[in-house]
Amino acid sequence: MTIKSEIKFYDPQIDVKNKLVEKTLQYIPNTEIPLPSEVEISESGTCNRTCSFCPRSDPDFEDKKEFISNDLHNKLCDELSKLFFAGTIRYSGFVEPLLDKNIFNLLKYAKKTNPMANLEMVTNGDVLNIRRLKKHYKSGLDRLQISVYDGEKEFNEFKRLGKKMNLSDDQYVLRARYLPPEQDFGITLSNRAGMLKNAEHKIEPLKKKLDKKCFYPSYTFFMDYNGDVLMCAHDWGKKNILGNLKNQSFLEIWLSKKAKKNRDLLNISDRSINPCNVCDVKGDLIGKKHSDAWTRLVEKA
Repeated sequence: MTIKSEIKFYDPQIDVKNKLVEKTLQYIPNTEIPLPSEVEISESGTCNRTCSFCPRSDPDFEDKKEFISNDLHNKLCDELSKLFFAGTIRYSGFVEPLLDKNIFNLLKYAKKTNPMANLEMVTNGDVLNIRRLKKHYKSGLDRLQISVYDGEKEFNEFKRLGKKMNLSDDQYVLRARYLPPEQDFGITLSNRAGMLKNAEHKIEPLKKKLDKKCFYPSYTFFMDYNGDVLMCAHDWGKKNILGNLKNQSFLEIWLSKKAKKNRDLLNISDRSINPCNVCDVKGDLIGKKHSDAWTRLVEKA
């Protein structure tokens, strides 16, 4: 895509993710209404790191040692199961998922109820060892992405760990996040919807909104540990909440008026909604097929 030239570091996993998202485009049974290809669960309020390019390095960012309940997690899995969900369920978001002692039980339930789904996790790997790694895959994990922050030595140690398990490149992905600032730390960097203005590595909110499409709401369902469903994983300020799964169903939130409005606007390059108006995310790298499917529905209406 031509957008690559505007980015200092382009993560090759973006292309991998886009192919999987397009491959797993599903519809609500007996309709032309798209389902998300990615369901992301930010299953706690805590992380053990405060990386310079993360909103957690803002001294005012609140760390909450609270974790998702089994009831809430299982409700989401049960409702996805009724829709024959075959996309990705990812444990990631604003947190470090391996800090949750219950994570293995969450994986087991997600895989039991959604056997066609791809279970993923994104971690910094700080607490990983061979025993835990084996337990993750035994519990149903399909793909682990490790963001390596400390350096090449640590990267090679994780590489050796994967080889001990005979894990393929599809199952076990290492991402070097220790590159210098001139290379955006090895991340396709953004201002996290305006939330890096007081971070250690500051990126100011945009003063003028981008005139670009953003497909995130077309293919992603993002749930926080307390049940709040956010429009987008970049909304670290949690400013655009679509609903709460504790008192609503998955489909009620996915098809809500607010969710529809967000999609419709972002699919025509209108970023006037908060926090999209200050966000610099290149949101058209993944999910075009989903955006096109939603656009066809608008045109038919």
